[in-house]
Amino acid sequence: MNNIIEMDNVSKFYRKVPAIRNVDFNLRKGEIHALLGENGAGKSTLTKIMAGVVEANEGRMLYHGKQVSYASPHEALKAGIAMVFQETSLVPSMSVAQNLYLGSENFLNRLRGINISAQQFLQSLNFPVDPKAMVATLGAASRQMVEIARAVHHNAEVIIFDEPTASLTPEEKRHFFALLRRLQADGVSLIFISHALEEALEISDRITILRDGKHIMTGDTKDFDREKIVAAMVGRNLSEELYSKHAGKPARKAGKKVLSVNDISMGSAVRNTSFSVFTSQVTGIFGLIGSGRTETFKIVSGIYKRDFLRGGSVELEDKPIRYLTPAEAIRDGIVYVTEDRKGEGIFETMDIGENLFGGLLASGNNKGLVVRMKDVRKLASQWIGQLNIKTINDNARVVELSGGNQQKVVIGKGLTQNPRIIIFDEPTRGVDVGAIAEIHQLINDLADKGIAVVVISSYLPEILNLSDRILVCRQGRIVEEFSPDEATEEKIMYASVH
Repeated sequence: MNNIIEMDNVSKFYRKVPAIRNVDFNLRKGEIHALLGENGAGKSTLTKIMAGVVEANEGRMLYHGKQVSYASPHEALKAGIAMVFQETSLVPSMSVAQNLYLGSENFLNRLRGINISAQQFLQSLNFPVDPKAMVATLGAASRQMVEIARAVHHNAEVIIFDEPTASLTPEEKRHFFALLRRLQADGVSLIFISHALEEALEISDRITILRDGKHIMTGDTKDFDREKIVAAMVGRNLSEELYSKHAGKPARKAGKKVLSVNDISMGSAVRNTSFSVFTSQVTGIFGLIGSGRTETFKIVSGIYKRDFLRGGSVELEDKPIRYLTPAEAIRDGIVYVTEDRKGEGIFETMDIGENLFGGLLASGNNKGLVVRMKDVRKLASQWIGQLNIKTINDNARVVELSGGNQQKVVIGKGLTQNPRIIIFDEPTRGVDVGAIAEIHQLINDLADKGIAVVVISSYLPEILNLSDRILVCRQGRIVEEFSPDEATEEKIMYASVH
């Protein structure tokens, strides 16, 4: 076979602990190759070696039959290997167009010319993003589109996509898959990392599965199904545990009304929306990108401010509330677990305990005036065990964790704050099937303990599996409510677009 990349016995160690060990991998010219595995399996480490982000400690990499080792992503990009990272690497203070052409600018540039060229290029990819918009103002989905467009713009021979569809709507995913097939037809070789197994089965030609840093199997996609992939990824079959509509359990009955939202508005993003949240229940919120679902709950949790005049009212246990800061909401027991873990959820260069203790400090639950490292380490050990965070040791920095384990740290920060209402925004985005099962169990346990749980998700099977009641958001307001018994994917999707 005509292999464009070959990895032979590649190993990478962090503090003498292997992230990957003796991994073999090959990428054929013009193929789409899905790379699958749980968080911490070594997928990102392997591809970062290809893209020059990190260097292997052992083994070799062949590119076009020649042994290579890249010292930086720029060096790999010059050779023709581009990577679209799970957490976007755009410059927030620059515009979309400036990010798109960053590193490939002419000596003299006219901003108007760059904007026009960027708009034409984005339109050719069916990406509805304003080239003049500052990246800092974009949502997660739009940032992901710019990241993808930037990789395609460099005309790379190999493009590595790490969770590229995590922020995209179903319609945007169809456009993205069409783009992958166009690139493949042009002879570009593509590596596709995704936790959405159905996507890997749909789009790829071959599949490679890693587990615990080791190569498990590689084969043609036609020889795989979901059950075989899951069993290889986690060593057991999880299909019946996930997305099975409460696994036959009846929906929980509503407890006490703890939150009442009446006609709240915030510009054009949230418009006269009303709903209630009850204890001992999981309230699922579904809506497409731009439906106002996240903005609504950021208002509730004090991150955004509703309109001062005619902005509606919010009541916590019949007491009117209007928070100026998230800290005030946290002290009242309203905790928001963000969808953007890198930008809003973690301090990457701090260790796990310091991140968790930061959550505790925000809640005002720390009793002493002095932070003792003994308390920080104790808190880290407690939550690492409770959330099954896979880490080198209890003192590991968060940047050293896989994406799914970083997500568990973000959730742990929220739980240290003793919430009465906890709002999970896309809690399993970029998380593998094993960790999804753990997070779903955690969410169910919280509701069983009497906590009011809100789950915002763009993945319908997750909404159907977790929710005791389902609210659908469209054009800035809650437009429909379903019970789990009457809800179907078709009904929910119809309500979200019509």
